[in-house]
Amino acid sequence: MRRMNMSPSESGAEIGFTWPIRVYYEDTDAGGIVFYANYLKFFERARTEWLRACGVEQDRLAEETGALFIVRSTAVDYRAPARLDDLVKIVSRPERIGRASVDFSQEAWRDGTLLATGSIRVGCVDRVALRPAAIPAQVLAALRRGPKLTAPNVSTDNA
Repeated sequence: MRRMNMSPSESGAEIGFTWPIRVYYEDTDAGGIVFYANYLKFFERARTEWLRACGVEQDRLAEETGALFIVRSTAVDYRAPARLDDLVKIVSRPERIGRASVDFSQEAWRDGTLLATGSIRVGCVDRVALRPAAIPAQVLAALRRGPKLTAPNVSTDNA
């Protein structure tokens, strides 16, 4: 992870898949600050878009292979608040792609300020039995290849 307030142009900045998210009123608490649990939603959206950019659509995955991805564990560290109307960039990096799970490192950034970091493990399960299952071979290959570039709002650049 990078330091707080590190400019994306500083040397040593890591590259990851970036997805922008606008903070809406529904994302905030009474004080106008993003409610802490909503960072998990932001991270989820970015991981979903990472999968989509890899060519994996979750509804088709379930329908065609019987496999689902579920969150197995999370750890989030909050550094600075996001507020209503902020544009937050979520950076997602797969740190480990295993036979049946993927470990992600995720960060939420606003204008060069690190807001939150997350470590998320996603597991593959059989959609009927909800038991661990191997990631289908064609999906595993797509995840290891990484995202196909880029829609207008998608970047694999720094936050």
